[in-house]
Amino acid sequence: MNENSYGKILKDGVWNQNTGLVALLGLCPLLATSNSVVNGLGLGLATTLVLLLSNVAISLIRNLVRPEVRIPVFVLVIACVVTTVELAMHAFLPGLYTVLGIFIPLIVTNCCVIGRAEAFAFKNGAAKAAVDGVATGLGFLLVLVLLGALREVVGQGTLFAQAELLFGSLGKHMTLHLVGDYRGFLLAILPPGAFLGLGCLIALKNVFDAHTKRRIETKPVTAALPEASA
Repeated sequence: MNENSYGKILKDGVWNQNTGLVALLGLCPLLATSNSVVNGLGLGLATTLVLLLSNVAISLIRNLVRPEVRIPVFVLVIACVVTTVELAMHAFLPGLYTVLGIFIPLIVTNCCVIGRAEAFAFKNGAAKAAVDGVATGLGFLLVLVLLGALREVVGQGTLFAQAELLFGSLGKHMTLHLVGDYRGFLLAILPPGAFLGLGCLIALKNVFDAHTKRRIETKPVTAALPEASA
């Protein structure tokens, strides 16, 4: 597969070079806001949108920016995009905006955002930069949702609690109570639970990757049968 093909860019962003499970970037918002599926989904969508818009913007202006000043330009572009996303969330999702609080503007300092701008968007065209931004954002979103689901189920016995913060009135009927009369497990909701949950997800990914690698290596190669001579 071509090093910069769209399929490889998507696979690397979502899985092979996943921000939260492999690169281990952006762990502060990842661990702090992933105490429920809704919180993780909200921050993940916001980060994905920022990655998409900032990657495309930086790719479009890359030939106009001198390499010596590229980092300040990256920060300025990302800050403008984050401010736009923050204002939109404040206007249309005020409840979720209040819950996520400072972690929305702090997307500006998320290492994965400026890292993709430096490593990819500044060196490639707008289309590939857009795919890279979406792939990286989806990878981050995946970890946020999985970790949020794990902590919410163990900590509260529910899924999609307070979904109305993201989905409005429709979300009031989305909460799933998986365990009746569950008293909860406080450790899962607290910061140590985030570290333990992330460690479990990283371990599961490594086990899956190792199993996949062994299966590929042990897969029998069928030799092509020589054609019968006339």
